Amino acid sequence: MITPVLLILVLLVAYPLCSSVYTSMTDRRIGAPGDFIGFGNYTRLVHQGVFLRTLANSGLYVSISLLLKTVLGLALALLLKQLPIGRNVLRAIVLLPWVIPTSMSVLIWQWMFDPSFSVLNWILAHIGISRIPWLGTPFWARFSVITINVWRGIPFFAIAFGAGLTAIPQDLYESASIDGAGSLTKFLKITFPLLIPVFNIVLLYSLVMTIADFDIVYILTRGGPFQSTHLLGTLAYQIGLAGTQISQGAAISLFIFPVLMIAAFFALRAVVGQERM
Repeated sequence: MITPVLLILVLLVAYPLCSSVYTSMTDRRIGAPGDFIGFGNYTRLVHQGVFLRTLANSGLYVSISLLLKTVLGLALALLLKQLPIGRNVLRAIVLLPWVIPTSMSVLIWQWMFDPSFSVLNWILAHIGISRIPWLGTPFWARFSVITINVWRGIPFFAIAFGAGLTAIPQDLYESASIDGAGSLTKFLKITFPLLIPVFNIVLLYSLVMTIADFDIVYILTRGGPFQSTHLLGTLAYQIGLAGTQISQGAAISLFIFPVLMIAAFFALRAVVGQERM
C-alpha cells in the first residue's frame, strides 16, 4: 500500500537530491558533462570572499527574521485570542500577506522603496525627515529585505501559535488565577511550556523556508548593493545558471544542508520528547 508513496518520494525527492550531490562533486558546466573532482567545489567556495559574505548575510537574515517573526507572531496570536468579537474576520485579514504571491507583494514593496517614487520617503519628507536610500546602501538594503520577510512570515507564526493557544486547557489558567498568579506568571508557567512543541515545528519550517529564500532578494536587490544581500539561493542561481557553473551552484545550495539536518533532528527530538511527557 505504501509503494506508490515510496516511488513518489524516490522520484521527486531522493533522485533530485542524489543528483545534486553528485553534480556538486564534478566540474560540470551547462552544456558540458564534466569530471568527478570530489569536494573540490566545496574547498574552492570556502576561499571565495563572495561566498563567505553570503554565509554571513544568510546568518544575519535568518536570525533576525526568525526572532522578529517569533516575537511579533506570538504577540499577534495573544492579541487575537483576547478579542471578544470579529476574531475570525481579523484572522482572515492577517493571513493576506502570507497568501499573496511573493512576486506580487515584493513588486509592491519595490515601488514603496523606489528612490524616486517611494511613498515611504514621501511620508518622511512631509514630516521633516531626510529621505532614506532604502536599496542604495548595504544597511538599508538588508533592512528592506528582512522587513519584507518578516511582514510575510508573521501571519503564519500568528495562526500557528493561535492554534496552539486554543489547544491549551482553560482550566489551567483558572486554577492559576485562584492561586493568585498574574499574567506574566501564567505565560511563563503555562502558555510558553505548552507552546514549545508548536514553537519547534514552526521554527523548523520557517528556518528551512527563510534560509532557502530567493524571490524577495532576487526581485528587490539582485543580491546588491555590493553583494550585501546575497543569500545562498540567489548566489547559487547567479553562479550556477546565469554563470553556467552548475556544479558550483549545486555546491552552494547544498552547503547548508548539514546545518538543516542537525536543526531538524533536535527540533523533532524535542517534539517527540514533549509528547512523551
